[in-house]
Amino acid sequence: MSWALIFRIRQYLKGSLWVLPALGGVAGVVLAGLDERLEHGIHLPEAWQYSADTASSVLTSIVAAAIGLLGFVVTISVLVVQMATGTLSPRFMRLWYRDRMQKIVLAALTATFAFAFGLLRRIQQDSVPSLGVTVAGVAVGGSVLLLLVYLEHFAHGLRPVAVAAKVAAAGRAVVLAIAEELPGTAAGPSPTTGKPLLTVRSRRSGVIQAVHHRELVRTAVRHDCVLALTHAVGDFVPPGATVVEVYGPRRAPGRRRLAAMVALGQERTIDQDPAFALRILVDIAIRGLSPAVNDPTTATQVLDYVEDLMQALGQADIPSPRQIRDRDGRVRVVLPSPAWEDYLSLAVTETRQYGATSPQVCRRLRAMLAELHDIVRPDRQSAVTAELTALDAIVQRSFTDAAERAFAAGADRQGIGGSTLPGPAPPA
Repeated sequence: MSWALIFRIRQYLKGSLWVLPALGGVAGVVLAGLDERLEHGIHLPEAWQYSADTASSVLTSIVAAAIGLLGFVVTISVLVVQMATGTLSPRFMRLWYRDRMQKIVLAALTATFAFAFGLLRRIQQDSVPSLGVTVAGVAVGGSVLLLLVYLEHFAHGLRPVAVAAKVAAAGRAVVLAIAEELPGTAAGPSPTTGKPLLTVRSRRSGVIQAVHHRELVRTAVRHDCVLALTHAVGDFVPPGATVVEVYGPRRAPGRRRLAAMVALGQERTIDQDPAFALRILVDIAIRGLSPAVNDPTTATQVLDYVEDLMQALGQADIPSPRQIRDRDGRVRVVLPSPAWEDYLSLAVTETRQYGATSPQVCRRLRAMLAELHDIVRPDRQSAVTAELTALDAIVQRSFTDAAERAFAAGADRQGIGGSTLPGPAPPA
């Protein structure tokens, strides 16, 4: 089984809403069979023993309650999808499908249903699974408690700020993983000159979701060659597009083997793509700036987490393109990746354009850029200065009144209401 197929299966399992509940149903059936053996070895107090009619009534009620609660959870899930898609970003739904709390609730309810139903069919006048009935009652009570935790989880977790914090944390983790994954990633002269020894093309269309970096390096060392990917993680490739080029004097690796190290899927994922995390954050921010919503405060709060992720990107050593070296320091894999200017443009451009008439957004953007200018490496400060100049120009065009223009040209980490920070003087 190829690495790309394993990656796709892992992605499917992470986002699946039925696999864990199905395992819960199997666990319920297994526990019901185990209870049949335990009933003969455990003697319960008389108060915990049930008649056949009482046990049947209790288990029937538990089965009905489990099915009803399952329907309730599914209804909530549909409403959550509609609300999150309309008010946040459709791209966020990929993270929401991976939420463990929802899957645990569904699995608990499915296991309770299967366990109670398995006990119900074994009840006879002279044989009542009293232990199992008690356990089923405790299980349905625990499921109700989990349902309440589930409601609280999503009532608080679907706020734009909470979503932004979750997305920024995922993006920051990816940035740190990319920067620390393999040593010797500094950019240098390109080793991919001349005609490639072998060209690997995509057999199907899809978005590049991840690349098996370590195996690519091992393969390049084994064949004494250089492997150059022609598309970055997050790019869409049509069928027949070149995916990998092989440069070297010796025998090239097999096409099928190289293609199996590049995972394609229907949509982008954050796993190796911090730019996609930025994309989700910016989508949420500019949706709050749309005329239909007109909520610049949401955009300002999301910019807090855009700055969080941009600081991680600004301090990380992720050159463009990435050159991954072997233990001897030789370049073995060349990966296209966004430059710092690309990340900065993604983080700022659309928010600046859609928030051009909002003093709150302009002031928060200036504070973010001023902070980035002081934190990022010196070779990246010129790009931040260029974005500050663009912000000055759009403030100049958007505010005709001198007093309003001077106010919008200020820097405030809260947008409006915080302390005005010292910064570059606004344009005359």
